[in-house]
Amino acid sequence: MLLTFYEEHLVEVGLDEAGRGCLAGPVVAAAVILPGNWNHPLLNDSKKLNAETRNLLRTEIIANALAWAVGEADNFEIDEINILNASFLAMHRALDQIQHPYNSLLVDGNRFKPYGQIPHTCLIGGDGRFVSIAAASILAKTHRDALMQNLAEKHPEYHWHRNAGYPTVAHRDAIREHGTTRYHRLSFRLLQPADTELLSEDI
Repeated sequence: MLLTFYEEHLVEVGLDEAGRGCLAGPVVAAAVILPGNWNHPLLNDSKKLNAETRNLLRTEIIANALAWAVGEADNFEIDEINILNASFLAMHRALDQIQHPYNSLLVDGNRFKPYGQIPHTCLIGGDGRFVSIAAASILAKTHRDALMQNLAEKHPEYHWHRNAGYPTVAHRDAIREHGTTRYHRLSFRLLQPADTELLSEDI
């Protein structure tokens, strides 16, 4: 079972993101405040769970959370300010929507851009250790997967319904054959280093 708190006397917001390593689509972050005694036996880092379990847990998290929100930074913002800063921006946008009082942020990873005067703690592997961060990882992942499923209907040739925009062989082969879309991150290395052909934008 995951830990339900980092500091017991604080109201903690768990923060995590999904989609940092993708070649297309936004980076998505979630912020979650859970009751101090809430846990779930299946809860874990979203990357360790299958889609069915993630969707089941999403329903449970939303039903039990004191507050939750999702924020996004799109591929144009990623290209402009880089993926790390875009991840922070998505987290801040999620926090902007939280109305429930809180006084601590638990952030998955080793870096974070301060949010106002709220103290934060960065926790490497936090999504596999703390309930609130794991919950945030699941909300971010399921939200982003649903978004990429919708985009896949516009551009089925990139197989986003299966790869969610990550750099799979099929995704890179599709970029090689069809060029890029308005959803691709042009600041990323979209093809393998040996590829030198120019990418055209598909408007």
